[in-house]
Amino acid sequence: MSRPPVNPAQPHSGPDGNDDSDRPGPGNVGTSRPRGIVIISIVVALEATALLAAAAWYGFELLTGAPVLTFWGAVFTLVLLLAFSAWLFAVGHFLFRGFRWTRAAALVAQLFVLTIGFPTMTGGLVLPGLAMIFPALAAIIFLFQRDVISFASRTGGSNGAL
Repeated sequence: MSRPPVNPAQPHSGPDGNDDSDRPGPGNVGTSRPRGIVIISIVVALEATALLAAAAWYGFELLTGAPVLTFWGAVFTLVLLLAFSAWLFAVGHFLFRGFRWTRAAALVAQLFVLTIGFPTMTGGLVLPGLAMIFPALAAIIFLFQRDVISFASRTGGSNGAL
């Protein structure tokens, strides 16, 4: 005899009919959020804000007539900046709520930031490079802490896709 699957994001009723709402996990309102989750969410939200600011600056330069090689290539770059910013805002939001998929997304984003931060720092722009490297390294370290991993293990739910 098998048991039905249990969603860790929803309260579980025990054999006596009482729910286990006092058990730790991301589905409970009273559960304290690990400090690492808050730090990673802030770092990701700040990176998303920086991308949004870069997109605004890029769009302003595009509208004021800055010379570009191809106009549609510049528009594509602007759309990419806006899309990545929206993606990072979503990652930060859902990581703060404890969803599982966001840990991988946040790790990939931090690795991208490191691949930009190190050449920036070694290219002579030390402060902007360090401003990218240190938060990314802190986020990567926090992503692998035990309490962050256990908190960010929430699945999407039991509703069907269609």
